[in-house]
Amino acid sequence: MRSDSSKTVLVTGGAGFIGSHVVDRLLDDGHNVVVFDNMTSGKMEFIAHHLNDPRFRFINGDMLQPEQIQQACNGVDQVFHLAANPDVRIGVSDTRMHLDQNVLATYNLLDAMRKQHVKEIAFTSSSTIYGEAHIIPTQENYGPLIPISMYGASKLACEAMITAYCHTFDMRSWIFRFANIIGDRGTHGIIVDFIYKLKMDPAHLEILGDGKQSKSYLHVRECADAMMLVVLKGIDQVNIFNIGSEDVISATRIGEIVADEMGLHPKLLYTGGSQGWKGDVPKMMLSIEKLKALGWKPGMGSEENVRKTVVSLLETME
Repeated sequence: MRSDSSKTVLVTGGAGFIGSHVVDRLLDDGHNVVVFDNMTSGKMEFIAHHLNDPRFRFINGDMLQPEQIQQACNGVDQVFHLAANPDVRIGVSDTRMHLDQNVLATYNLLDAMRKQHVKEIAFTSSSTIYGEAHIIPTQENYGPLIPISMYGASKLACEAMITAYCHTFDMRSWIFRFANIIGDRGTHGIIVDFIYKLKMDPAHLEILGDGKQSKSYLHVRECADAMMLVVLKGIDQVNIFNIGSEDVISATRIGEIVADEMGLHPKLLYTGGSQGWKGDVPKMMLSIEKLKALGWKPGMGSEENVRKTVVSLLETME
């Protein structure tokens, strides 16, 4: 670790939705940033404004190639690990995808860090590790943890490996359990799905499930702010924090907001059942009291975050 406040930070998945916002913040804070991304879900346009910055470097690499990620860790002080397959629903049709792109990729990164003597890792986990929690808002010490999706299982496995590496090899970690993170540069999720559906059929909007799914949504810029604060102030060997908003919004209300911002009045159609798909957690809100104790709180609620996201996405989506 360097003695000054400036670090060289490796951001895996740094060309993705959340990752690119993290890159923005790290550079704004004066750090050197190396982005490692295979561009499966990342987009060069998200990081193009940094390409001429001498403090920025991009590596088009594959985390399933151990030698590539080990080389990327050379000379790095800290890692922000965001690379993952973000599609929760794909686990129904492809049971290996999250094992490879989440679990094995994380193992390769941790072992590369061990070999290159990189001691600090910030990891983006997920509220899906809690499964269908019986206590809402759900605190970080909730258990037992019973994920109901392959994605949630993979994130929990990654958490376990990270904590094991920390204790075995004297590393430090910051693990973030996210609510639904939305905002500009978003590439997937309910809002993107609704926009595409209404562009194809302005008269109807299909909503998976019964539309009563009730979840928390946080804007990506506020999420990045929270992450930076936790890394700055979280001094334990393993620091686990929920990051989310303090309220919820239903799938139906999201559909109404998307339609409103598009100037449409579609008929809402429901597929039925409490779940949108196998592995969907119908109700989710995380307790963020631990995070608030560090001095952070969300500036906007779920509905405001959704509306702001719809407006920004409509400006950029074709």
